[in-house]
Amino acid sequence: MTADLDFAHHLADAADLISTDRFRANDLRVATKADRTHVTDADQAVERTIRELIAAEHPGDAIFGEEFGVEGDSNRQWIIDPIDGTANYLRGVPLWGTLIALAVDGEVVAGVASMPALGGQRWWAAKGAGAWKRSAPGAEPERLHVSSTARLDEASVSFQSIHQWRDAGYLDKLLALVDDVWRDRAYGDLWAYTLLAEGLIDAVGEFDVKAYDVAPLALLVEEAGGRFTAATGETGPWHGSALASNGVLHDELLSRIER
Repeated sequence: MTADLDFAHHLADAADLISTDRFRANDLRVATKADRTHVTDADQAVERTIRELIAAEHPGDAIFGEEFGVEGDSNRQWIIDPIDGTANYLRGVPLWGTLIALAVDGEVVAGVASMPALGGQRWWAAKGAGAWKRSAPGAEPERLHVSSTARLDEASVSFQSIHQWRDAGYLDKLLALVDDVWRDRAYGDLWAYTLLAEGLIDAVGEFDVKAYDVAPLALLVEEAGGRFTAATGETGPWHGSALASNGVLHDELLSRIER
């Protein structure tokens, strides 16, 4: 996966240049999509650039992006969220980033998550090669490991968004769960999963997610020693919900939110 991971970093470098240049721009253009979520000109420009680079370097590969859908038919598919956290981006909040993953035969094998507004922090993983982070461009990479927290009453959990749990019919499960954990917060979007992979929190759960929202993050968590499933237990980023944990807590968390 070395060449593919290197290429994913190249894509992230190109994305960071565009998104950083447009962040907090006075002329940032914002529109509302059919699903009533927002999109900015930066989202679209980042995805277009990534698609062009993939087409030039790997013309046979397929692409699945948030803004422009599926292109091509191949067992190799690049999965792109040009700006994860668009709501933060358009408000000037620096908690957003670009997500890039490569799936081969439906399995995510490489992924990069880049948050340029947080000092250029970046996280990445490849199947069987561990999870890694750099704290700034040019910084020495450090290998990541999830926490060893084994009890819910000692666990820090990110639920991401109350309305997601409510709309999915799981709000009662969330309220019961947060009564029993040490700390509950809504860190949101990609940032929560990176905190989990670094061992700084212990679990993340959310609903109404697409593969491009979580594909590289699922691999990052797993390569850091954790587990990633849907809320209903299926593996992989394809099932519309996400439950990620340090692994030790995973079965108990699944049982607590099971309907």
